[in-house]
Amino acid sequence: MVKNIMEWVASIVIAIVAAWLITTFLISRYEVHGESMSPTFNDQDNLAVSKISKSLGTIDRGDVIIFHANEEKDFIKRLIGMPGDTVEYKQDQLYVNGEKVAEPYLDFNKEHKYSDYLTENFDVSDTKNSGGKKVIPEGRYLVLGDNRMNSNDSRLDVGLISEKQIVGKAKMRVLPTRDMKYGFSSKSFDEVNEH
Repeated sequence: MVKNIMEWVASIVIAIVAAWLITTFLISRYEVHGESMSPTFNDQDNLAVSKISKSLGTIDRGDVIIFHANEEKDFIKRLIGMPGDTVEYKQDQLYVNGEKVAEPYLDFNKEHKYSDYLTENFDVSDTKNSGGKKVIPEGRYLVLGDNRMNSNDSRLDVGLISEKQIVGKAKMRVLPTRDMKYGFSSKSFDEVNEH
C-alpha cells in the first residue's frame, strides 16, 4: 500500500516538473486579445508559442512573435526589422535594408482601408528607442501589427522592443479548432533573411 502511494506521488511530482520544464523553456499557450493582428489572428484565438525559438536564435523577419509589452501585458505582432536593419515605408511599400518586401498578409486590410495608405510613411528614426537613427540599434527589434489601422506597435507607444521582451514565436493556432493552422511566418522576407 505504501509502495503504491509513493509511486503515485513520484508520478505526480515528475508530471508537474515535466509540465513546468515544457512551459518554461519549450512551449507556452497564448490567447490573443484585440484585433491588432486581424485577419491573421482574431480576438480569443489560442496559440502555441515556441519559446525555444528564442533560445535557438531562429526568430527572424516575417515571424509572428509574442513579447512582454509591460509587466502585465503580452502583445502579438509581426517582426519586421532586426538589429542593424534599416526599415522604411514609402507609399504603403515596405523596404528592409533597401530591398522591397511584399506583405501578402496585408492584402485583406489593404482592400478594406479607409485612407490612402494602410501603413503611413515612416522609417526607424521615427520610432521610440531608435535614438533618432535610421538603423535599428543593437538588441532592438521593429514590430508591427497586421491590422495597421488598429495596432499599437513600433510606430506608437511600443517603440523598438528589446530582445529580453521577446517570449517566442507563434507556431500554431490551436483554438478555435475549425481555424487550426501551423506556421505564420511570411516567406516574402526570405531574400532579406538570407543576407
